[in-house]
Amino acid sequence: MTPDQRSSDYPGKSIGLPQTGPGSLATLPRRIGAFVTDWAAVVLLSAAFFDYTWWSELILFVLIQALFIPTAGGSPGHRIWGLRVTRRNGEWAGAWRPLVRALLTVVVIPAAIWDENNRGLHDVAVDTVIVSSR
Repeated sequence: MTPDQRSSDYPGKSIGLPQTGPGSLATLPRRIGAFVTDWAAVVLLSAAFFDYTWWSELILFVLIQALFIPTAGGSPGHRIWGLRVTRRNGEWAGAWRPLVRALLTVVVIPAAIWDENNRGLHDVAVDTVIVSSR
């Protein structure tokens, strides 16, 4: 066991998050559920208003993330699945972080590479984390 592994018994400990309960790091199944929920909404909106074009899905996804995270603490999918997006220190994510985070998410690679705290590079880049709200 490396020194880094000994200092972090669970993902999120090294950035000050509790192991369980509100404020703990969101689990992978809930994160996937939130993403699938948001993407389903994006597909429905794209089909209804933009003839289901690929670019409309990306734009709608970015808009939903950029509008809902600063105002509601998370996208509709996040909120339905009991999650919220905050800065690593628990403060409000602000207005620019959700936009940059969403743009990095649609690039896919930053969201697919995770650190030892299970944060994608898109979250690391803007100092955000997805935590449980319940």
